[in-house]
Amino acid sequence: MTITDAHTTATATAAPVPPQTTYQTRVADYWNAEENPVNLELGQIDDLYHHHYGVGDVDWSVLDEDDSDPVRRRARITAELHRLEQLQAELLAARLGPLSPADRVFDAGCGRGGGSVVTHLRYGCHADGVTISRKQADFAQEQARKRGIDDKVSYHHRNMLDTGFPSGAYAASWNNESTMYVELDLLFAEHARLLRRGGRYVTITGCYNDTYGRASREVSLINAHYICDIHPRSEYFRAMARNRLVPVHVQDLTAATMPYWELRKQADHLVTGIEDTFLTAYENGSFQYLLIAADRV
Repeated sequence: MTITDAHTTATATAAPVPPQTTYQTRVADYWNAEENPVNLELGQIDDLYHHHYGVGDVDWSVLDEDDSDPVRRRARITAELHRLEQLQAELLAARLGPLSPADRVFDAGCGRGGGSVVTHLRYGCHADGVTISRKQADFAQEQARKRGIDDKVSYHHRNMLDTGFPSGAYAASWNNESTMYVELDLLFAEHARLLRRGGRYVTITGCYNDTYGRASREVSLINAHYICDIHPRSEYFRAMARNRLVPVHVQDLTAATMPYWELRKQADHLVTGIEDTFLTAYENGSFQYLLIAADRV
């Protein structure tokens, strides 16, 4: 199946998935079973479903204790968290450009598809999202169909380390909080293969701080919670250098994401139990939240 075919057939998400390791199968099983309100309730606001956190200043008035209506208070908190995660998606998309409607972009580890929609709406470009979860791919494809953009935005049940897409077909690509599920050399090799020369790669990711030492207790707890393997900060830059990706912009988003976590820990209907761990890791310096943009040379 060609890339063009993927945008004109309803069976795009049914393409065979390359062989998976036992660990990748566990990850797929995890996301196929996942029904977390912090992902679903936020997305129901405007049908933009993200699987990442948020950045920016919080409107703390949503916690107004004088409001005696718990349903209204809950809705305000949910909307504010969604606004912050949407700001994060827009921040990443802004680093992908300039792009034209004729360009094609690749969303690696796309989740339920919000990032691909944000990027398409911003640039008018074609987008291919890939997830190892069939459930996520089918859900995202249905959302694209409902929006009437499935001729330009497609989702595929494939392995982002071995997509089967043509080399050099993409003007930009990204990972938004999904790099911790794979080996960085394998991931960046696939991005470098897919990107045309001069194409832009962007990631937003949590990484552990090498200057702190080895991964902290908090980082280990986050790994266990999400069955992931958070990489050290230095390994991102080493692996990029080995795979023809040259950083052009690095932004520390740690301070910008902490308000999101402070608000989320007070959202009784959305807490998952990992909120304090994230905040402690950010505060003690063992964990960082970075945006890295790199050009393919």
